[in-house]
Amino acid sequence: MRFSPTRGGIETVGQLHSLTFSGPVGPIEALWKEPVAPRAGSAVFAHPHPLYGGTMHSRVVYRAAQALARSGYGTLRFNFRGVGSSAGTHDGGRGETADFRVAMAEAERIGGLPIVAGGFSFGSAVALRAIAGDSRVAAYVGIALPLATSSADGAPAPTVPALFVIGSRDTLAPPDRVRSFAEGRGELVEIDGADHFFEGHLPELETAIEGFLEGIAARREAG
Repeated sequence: MRFSPTRGGIETVGQLHSLTFSGPVGPIEALWKEPVAPRAGSAVFAHPHPLYGGTMHSRVVYRAAQALARSGYGTLRFNFRGVGSSAGTHDGGRGETADFRVAMAEAERIGGLPIVAGGFSFGSAVALRAIAGDSRVAAYVGIALPLATSSADGAPAPTVPALFVIGSRDTLAPPDRVRSFAEGRGELVEIDGADHFFEGHLPELETAIEGFLEGIAARREAG
């Protein structure tokens, strides 16, 4: 198989590639990680708030990408407009939603369908808006959906299988509020003792993602 963003480089299991693709306001900087397990599809995972230091290199984003790749999903993480080498300026979530949609098209081009979409904090809210009505998306993974902030205002409920992961000590994604939002809409995993950034609890975060995707794979095989 060939990996086009590396201009014909040989695709390697689990390999990480840097790339740039065209976004709504200019180039978007990204990283693509090949799946470690047999390919199940593609994933797009978004980073936390750009105005508070969020980038595609955030530790939660990195660890989520590892879990997605181990579950068989070639994973695209990218910098929203105005972050790193991505063109443009922060747009309060509106333009970032457009960035996410273009990223899904890029992930489909590289790794095919179906797509697992998600993000951490600000990125989890952007992902919810971006996937609404998109038939390519098979599942959603929302880490620390920040319902106590304006970033999540108006975020729609997912209509695909969904996982919500929260920390019991998170004040930006209060467990009671996320639990209420997720009820009847997806699975909820609450990690005891974890704060918004899951300090000291990142392995548990990865386990939650992998367990959720294992369940999806099992249902798919069952027909």
